[in-house]
Amino acid sequence: MMPYLLSAGAGILVGVIYALIGVRSPAPPTIALIGLLGMLVGEQVVPVVKRLIAGEPVVAFIQTDCARHVLGPHAGVAAPPVESDPADKGGKA
Repeated sequence: MMPYLLSAGAGILVGVIYALIGVRSPAPPTIALIGLLGMLVGEQVVPVVKRLIAGEPVVAFIQTDCARHVLGPHAGVAAPPVESDPADKGGKA
């Protein structure tokens, strides 16, 4: 939660500085940000439907993988290890 608060605080500080020097913010309008959020959520529809069809658990997937994709990783939580290809064990190129 703290990184989100720090990010918001930094944004407010920059907004105040922009207002004091009379510069318009280059940030996209709110409607564009809502569209980006819709894209992030929409990307998760296909994997959720595939899991529903396959009879796999969906709620846990939404709470972990989907939430991580849409909201970003939480500060202080280690990222899951990346799975490597078993055929790539020799380290040879």
